[in-house]
Amino acid sequence: MKASKTSVGIVGLGLMGRSIVVNMLAAGHPVKAIAPTPQDVEKAEERISQTLRHCDGLGLVAVPLEKALGNLLITEDYQALSDCALVIECVIEKIPVKQSVLGKIDAVVSPDTIIGTNTSAIPISTLQEMVSHPERFVGIHWAEPAYLTRFLEIICGEKTTLANARKISDMAVGWRKEPTILRKDIPGFITNRLMYAVFREVFALVEAGHISLTDIDKCFRYDAGSWMTLMGIFRRWDYLGLEDLGQMNLLFKKLSNTESVPETMEKIVENGGRGILTGSGLYQYSPAEADQWADSFAAFNEDIYDLAAQYPAITALNHETDAHQ
Repeated sequence: MKASKTSVGIVGLGLMGRSIVVNMLAAGHPVKAIAPTPQDVEKAEERISQTLRHCDGLGLVAVPLEKALGNLLITEDYQALSDCALVIECVIEKIPVKQSVLGKIDAVVSPDTIIGTNTSAIPISTLQEMVSHPERFVGIHWAEPAYLTRFLEIICGEKTTLANARKISDMAVGWRKEPTILRKDIPGFITNRLMYAVFREVFALVEAGHISLTDIDKCFRYDAGSWMTLMGIFRRWDYLGLEDLGQMNLLFKKLSNTESVPETMEKIVENGGRGILTGSGLYQYSPAEADQWADSFAAFNEDIYDLAAQYPAITALNHETDAHQ
């Protein structure tokens, strides 16, 4: 399906919804953006336009800017989704809300329309029971900002056909993504499971007094952060020669296997800390520091996006060359 001819629907115009809209417009899709509540409409078009212009300045818009801007329709009328080949639900993580929205989507789209959800927590197998053709329902899990990151995780529920997941994967290449397909719906999907395994271990180390939060962050920034974008973790092991099995055998037995939430996090949340949003979290932030982190992260995403593009031959090797696939 060519982007210029494929209409995409996005339901929900919060931070992530708007970000996905920008990604779709930048790829050349006509976008029907549904605002479930009136407050979602307020300033949505202005914010989307500003971000899209920023993308254009970075060379990320595949069609003339004015055409991309003209491809956007913002409405509260779900009937506008009737001609969409793909509709993505991006509303809050509450099952009753999602059920209501999915019912409205299901009522107006064709049986062939693929329906996606951007949930990061609710099982896809649960949500797909809320539509009439669950085989065409998939999870489409983005990283923020959606328009400036290469990550995209496509999740199959119990009834999702692999063919439909692959259709989204093929489309995602046109969105400038490096998509992955999770063929079996499991709690946390993949990236969240990996990160929470890390969180469990680092909080165990910090709370036992072995190391500070600052030094943990240094370890990730200057060790893993120096090679992960290029080669991931399995190619890293191949690169190092697969000679650390003895250390692996030793350390696996020593890693934390706690099932409880870290006390450090419990205290922060109980006290209303939400990181840069409130100025208080694992670290403390002045308003200026919070703004600086937000600006720095946006600039870094631009740089890392371009840096990854400088190694296309390496990226190409990542496709269908896994000896254990």
